[in-house]
Amino acid sequence: MTHTECLAYLADLGHELRGVKFGLEPIQAVLEALDHPERAYPTAIVAGTNGKGSTSAILASILQRAGYRTGLYTSPHLVRVNERIRVDGREIADEDFAGSFSEVRQSIDRLVEAKSLEQRPSFFEYLTATAFLHFARTQADFVVLEVGMGGRLDATNVTEPRVAVITNVDLDHMEFLGSTHAAIAGEKAGVIKPRRPVVSACEHPDAVEVVRRRAAELDAELLELPRFATLSNLASLDGRATFDLALDGHRFAGLEAPLRGAFQVKNAMAALTAACWLAADGFDISTAAMVEGLRLASWPGRLEVVSERPLVVVDGAHNPAAAREVATFVRERWTGRRLRLIYASMRDKAMGEISEILFPLADEVYFTRPPIERAATPEEILEAARYRPRHVVLEPDPARALAAARDASSPDDVVLACGSLFLVGALLRAVTSDQ
Repeated sequence: MTHTECLAYLADLGHELRGVKFGLEPIQAVLEALDHPERAYPTAIVAGTNGKGSTSAILASILQRAGYRTGLYTSPHLVRVNERIRVDGREIADEDFAGSFSEVRQSIDRLVEAKSLEQRPSFFEYLTATAFLHFARTQADFVVLEVGMGGRLDATNVTEPRVAVITNVDLDHMEFLGSTHAAIAGEKAGVIKPRRPVVSACEHPDAVEVVRRRAAELDAELLELPRFATLSNLASLDGRATFDLALDGHRFAGLEAPLRGAFQVKNAMAALTAACWLAADGFDISTAAMVEGLRLASWPGRLEVVSERPLVVVDGAHNPAAAREVATFVRERWTGRRLRLIYASMRDKAMGEISEILFPLADEVYFTRPPIERAATPEEILEAARYRPRHVVLEPDPARALAAARDASSPDDVVLACGSLFLVGALLRAVTSDQ
């Protein structure tokens, strides 16, 4: 199969949540047929509601600076599927993607024909198997896995990670994971393995208790950030937090979070804690590698500046917890500046609650819709909004919404686009095509 044929085949499978059925049996059967590529390297797994992508990227950057050939598997992608599978920061080449994906498909075809699989795996399972195979083929020394959704039954959760990380736990994907913090934390805690350490950045008391109980049941060392890490001298440098950090014998001075927003400090702390534990477990990760890996880490679509004058910033905040973090950043950084908000959302998100958090910040709100089946129409967003902005523009096309917001702005104004990573992807494609 060519790369184009692979993408067409994936498109025929539908989006990642269509007909989703949780369970590890399909991915385990596929990996067994591929001779278990996921066992060819040590792994770390990162679960959580928000921040798991940033945390994964920082940890992978630290491992790379330490000299390890590092694989990174994340989801979703913003512009190209290849973004999800990276080695040493470089996304998988088209020909390598086609080669590994074709082998995965052939194995699945044989399993289905032999009735070893009742049905074909999902979009996400095909990609996960492709990633595991590619990392083995490229002889990765270490692989960082970002959980797709949940954790306990997510396709990434088939390895024995040297360390697990659980970022914050909040209410999202409730139709799949449960309606309470405790229920969702129970799914996230599924990445904890017997006698393997887990780093926890959970803050909600119910989530904290669930993770503690699961770690105790499995005799897993629990490294809770509020207890394990001491943060001091927190300040801001052009929207990026600077801070000092003490981690059980490691002391870091003058650290700078690579991404904007004070909330990224928690993600940096989680990644650094995981790296410190790996160093204690025998991996050759120096303090210098941790500092440099943090400084050089990058992760697109998180308060990312797209252009200046007017300032255009995109962020994938798609649930109330993430929206509150973005709102805090807006108040800290842009008070007194005219703000235009471009907003899109999937239908299953808490649009009403998010409207009360984000819409009051803006002088004008543009409702739009990325080309995704699950996306709400501008009219549906307006109907769901609990807070009705005085000035609303309904523009279904994200690129045209961005162009209109820019045209209406003066050089000192701000245009903020958020609500969905699919919106971020659509706008990044539009900006790239304009250059």
